[in-house]
Amino acid sequence: MFNRYSIGRRQVIFCLALTPLVLLIWDSFSGQLGANPVETLSQRTGIWALRFLFLTLAFTPARMLFNSPAIMSYRRMIGLFTFFYSSLHVFIYLLLEQGFTFRYIIEDITVSFPIDLGWLTYLLLIPLFITSTQKMMRRLGKNWKKLHNSIHFTAWIAILHFLFSEKADLRDPLIYAGILLSLMLLKTWLKQKQKQKQRPHKTSTKVSIVPHHD
Repeated sequence: MFNRYSIGRRQVIFCLALTPLVLLIWDSFSGQLGANPVETLSQRTGIWALRFLFLTLAFTPARMLFNSPAIMSYRRMIGLFTFFYSSLHVFIYLLLEQGFTFRYIIEDITVSFPIDLGWLTYLLLIPLFITSTQKMMRRLGKNWKKLHNSIHFTAWIAILHFLFSEKADLRDPLIYAGILLSLMLLKTWLKQKQKQKQRPHKTSTKVSIVPHHD
């Protein structure tokens, strides 16, 4: 089913993933970014980077839950959009907030903990972006999976960046933290469930007289 419509679905997903950017450009030219346009641009690109990061993390639980390996073929695209919106977020900070002034950027890094967390998040995403191809997957072998499992740590750093960037209302960062925790717990539960299903089969191959239990 996925293979039959994979090209059409890939195009639809690509267009949907670009929609936040299109809306951002539209709002910029139509003057709908509010009293502080730069802050709005920064917030919206940052939140969409976080959302795509969460979508990337959701693929493995979804594959296990629905028993659909084909769904994983879309994960790389979503992962690339995570890096794309993260790069936009960083670019807006460098250009519109700091004017590419090296002195201001260094000063921000030395005095602002949220900025440090933001840079750390972006730096952790770079190796995941570079090694996202099939060629790099083959070259790294087992190390590729170990590297890309670090995305969970990166997601928590991103949450902390979001949390410390908020001046008053912490509800949104805490909601996203709850979503991330739920995704990780669901993945752990599904893995345990798979292991439990495999145990009776392994036991029966060794001792044939042991009855099977559902």
